[in-house]
Amino acid sequence: MTNAPIASLDGIQVLDLSRVLAGPWCTQILADLGADVIKIERPGTGDDTRTWGPPFLKDAEGRDTAQSTYFTACNRNKRSVTVDMATPEGRQLLQRMAQQADVVVENFKTGGLAQYGLDHRSLRAINPRLVYCSVTGFGHDGPYAERAGYDLMIQAMTGMMSITGRPDAEPGGGPLRVGVALTDLFTGCYAATAILAALRVRDQTGQGQHIDMALLDVGMAILANQASAFLNTGAPPQRQGNTHPSLAPYQDFPTQDGAMLLAIGNNGQFARFCEAAGKPEWAADERFASNSLRVKHRDALIPLMETVTRTRTTAEWIALLEDKAVPCGPINDIGQAFADAQVKARGLAVTLPREAGDGIAAITGVASPLRLSATPPVLRRAPPALGQHTDEVLAELGLDAGEIAALHERGVL
Repeated sequence: MTNAPIASLDGIQVLDLSRVLAGPWCTQILADLGADVIKIERPGTGDDTRTWGPPFLKDAEGRDTAQSTYFTACNRNKRSVTVDMATPEGRQLLQRMAQQADVVVENFKTGGLAQYGLDHRSLRAINPRLVYCSVTGFGHDGPYAERAGYDLMIQAMTGMMSITGRPDAEPGGGPLRVGVALTDLFTGCYAATAILAALRVRDQTGQGQHIDMALLDVGMAILANQASAFLNTGAPPQRQGNTHPSLAPYQDFPTQDGAMLLAIGNNGQFARFCEAAGKPEWAADERFASNSLRVKHRDALIPLMETVTRTRTTAEWIALLEDKAVPCGPINDIGQAFADAQVKARGLAVTLPREAGDGIAAITGVASPLRLSATPPVLRRAPPALGQHTDEVLAELGLDAGEIAALHERGVL
């Protein structure tokens, strides 16, 4: 386990009422930066993703446990507390926690927490400094505000699937979802950014605020250049597989033993590729003299290049091109990616011990990509077992052992 002497968000406490992915991804970012994230879960069941398997974590004997690997992806560095908010005592406990917290993150349906007195208006009344972040599918206003939203639905609605996959006329053509829940993950990142901004404002004014994060808004935002293309031309972009709408050659190419990826973004890179490939005349061809022309004449250029790329193995092409500043690389599966020398050198797989008495001795995950020179991310806790820190957190809240035991007996915890 690695500990930093100072973490960026030391002293910030986050009450995490979210579950599944977007909210937990946000709070894991905050936790990695040093915030004390208290994850509230339902007694007996917990976050839905605890059972989203297979695959499941293994015990010391290599047998499947009851905890999915999905949950571990977004709940590192948190403390798990089980509280039944449907009970009056549970609600009171959560209100007391919110009174002490700096941040609340929740992803209930619009208005869903008002009945428990845990909505923004209720909690702001007892803690005006609170930064309250709501994550919903469609936001808190508009005709879809009451709808539940899921990543796959948002990928379809925003047009993300319409630009992902091969054209209809090609084998395997048709809209596809991105291979991870991209909208959820980006929403988590945007939410964390908004929270940090709101904390900055609170430091200046003493007042918290409400953050309204919607998967739909984020899904539209991350269309990026594709959205800009439509908004400024009126023409919806189309699916084109691994090719790029504005760059060429910028795609996968067949090799002698598989495939490689070329990401050529300027004329110099193209000229250096042509020289290395033994085809300097391509760079001088008026059809390929600029990126815009290469895009225009893509149908002529790509078959010429494929004929040449098939003459060497992927490794041979990488060895040939990498010292010539021509962006290229293998198309790895995830196992190959984690075996890559650079991935290993950056320490991107991290293992944390867990002492929860459930047979899971350690959990491995992906390191935080945030690299701060003075206050780097911290690795304090493995993803927690359900309710692992309930008694600890409630003791910090001021409850004595007898009170905590009584709450357990009454099913509040």
